[in-house]
Amino acid sequence: MADQPRSLPEQPSLRYLKVEAKRRLAAGEFGNLHDAQLAIAREHGQSSWAVLRQQIELQVARTRSEPGGYALARLRWLIARFAAADDPGWAAPSESELLEHVDGRFLSSVSRERLVRVLVSHSGQLREELVVRASDPLHVRAQAGGMQFEAAAMAEPPHRLTGLLVYPVGAPVTDTRAAAPSTSSSAGAPAAAVAVADTAFAELGLVALELAGAEAAGTPWAIARGWADLESGELLTADHRFPAYSITKLITATAALRLAADGVIGLDDPANEYLNAVRLADGTVTIRELLSHTGGVDSPDRMFADTVPDMAALTGSVLGCGGPRGEFSYSNGGYGALGQLIADVTGQGYAEAATRLVLQPLGMTNSWFPTLPPVLSQSAVTCYDLQADGSFRPAPARVCTIPAAGGLWATAADLARFGTSWSSLLPESLASEALRPHAVRNPAVHFGLGWVVNEVNGAAGHPGGGVGGASSLVVRRGANQVLVALTNRRVPIEPVNGRVIRATA
Repeated sequence: MADQPRSLPEQPSLRYLKVEAKRRLAAGEFGNLHDAQLAIAREHGQSSWAVLRQQIELQVARTRSEPGGYALARLRWLIARFAAADDPGWAAPSESELLEHVDGRFLSSVSRERLVRVLVSHSGQLREELVVRASDPLHVRAQAGGMQFEAAAMAEPPHRLTGLLVYPVGAPVTDTRAAAPSTSSSAGAPAAAVAVADTAFAELGLVALELAGAEAAGTPWAIARGWADLESGELLTADHRFPAYSITKLITATAALRLAADGVIGLDDPANEYLNAVRLADGTVTIRELLSHTGGVDSPDRMFADTVPDMAALTGSVLGCGGPRGEFSYSNGGYGALGQLIADVTGQGYAEAATRLVLQPLGMTNSWFPTLPPVLSQSAVTCYDLQADGSFRPAPARVCTIPAAGGLWATAADLARFGTSWSSLLPESLASEALRPHAVRNPAVHFGLGWVVNEVNGAAGHPGGGVGGASSLVVRRGANQVLVALTNRRVPIEPVNGRVIRATA
């Protein structure tokens, strides 16, 4: 028995205490289950198991009824439940226990095994003090040790978690060059979004952060915080370009759909009918399957290099198709094939064709596809890695070897223009088809034709990440709102868009 009574966590689990009692009985610590339960009750300062159970029920009911703490209470339960995961005899929660606190759709999307594995791997840090950075009734952002947590809860009782992000915050920034960053914003930039930029910049340990947003077909606003280049001390402006990485796939998909709208290609035609420079090993894979990542096309091992090679030089004249056919399997190789197809049918290089079909009509004048690593004189940011000692070092200068999959460099405002206006380039029926779920990634998230579609949240978009950079584009379909976040360090940047959505709602 403990010398001092243990206090209950903010949202304790009676089920877990029952399991603990049975474990200690099986270990021979007590002669019967009643004694084991009585001991646990007294260790928590209660006179009997019945009193302990009543205390827990009252505490859970009180937590659930208090506004302002639903997501936080659920997060605290998870942390308390997994904090002792490295203790001998600890048992992971069953799926039924997790479902008391986590929504079934979210749990099925990440799987119980993965959720348990992630939380168990950080059990040591879960014992650190939980510092709440921000919270409202249904959202919380907090930090324990070196881990950041972002959680969301359902609005309806019993307010189970619908989302959870867990990621390292990394080493504290000690680089004095990054101290006291400046912030500039354009007309119309919400003050709440500026505040999010300031907070996220510090929490994520960034050199530069560019945010942009727009509603319907309105003029985008933009916010720039930090430095385009630390070595020269050049301040970041909204005109500086960042690697968009996989957001590029939305440009490629829109270019392909324009060709389909003009009758140049058919979405359900085999891609090999149009490919010349390279061919797919499976000649029956359709253009629609390439767009929705269901063609099973293999991706090259080398995604970044000093220059952009020819597709055939990168992959060989025949692209393998060893992945699952008809099921979602993310494929950079498939988008490489789409880029080559666009080039073959237009008689132009992919970059020239995508510029003509998408960038120019939408007025994306600050976006382009460099064939060599861009430099500061081209209004391109320098990309960085954060070292263990907290200093920033320039990341290796690289470009994506598959321009159609990740080769675009752009400003956040240009990407916001794309997000509000891409559908104007297509017939309404084809734009709707692009956002229709074609492949299941998990129960909550599907893939359309290029687009990641979250049916539950009514959102669509695409994230991106690569050498020294990260990007996120989110379209809130019901609100006709587009948000973009770009940074020149590879960190989870998507949550920043979520913060802006909540702050500006």
